Amino acid sequence: MHIYPINGAAQRVGKGDTAFSFRDASFAEVIVGVDPDSANNPRLMQWAKDYWLALHPFSSGGGYVNMMMDEGEDNVKAAYRDNFPRLTQVKRKYDPGNLLRVNQNIKPA
Repeated sequence: MHIYPINGAAQRVGKGDTAFSFRDASFAEVIVGVDPDSANNPRLMQWAKDYWLALHPFSSGGGYVNMMMDEGEDNVKAAYRDNFPRLTQVKRKYDPGNLLRVNQNIKPA
């Protein structure tokens, strides 16, 4: 598990000024399970999910989308918090066909 500080310039910008809304957080964490033997993938994936579930009650409730995999739309919404509705409007204007839909997709409103 990696812990990264969120400070300096990142905290000098308002929560609604960019898509990233956790400017009031002090740290971000990344949970990674890596093994050269792909047979261990299911076990490592479960370990990472269990680790996240254990820590999540002590978190700000969301995450940084560039450190997410396929956690689903609810976690994408939680990552953007109050900025999500505005981002769906931007998506509708600039990508109404949802061409850019890989990874942590925001569906057009």
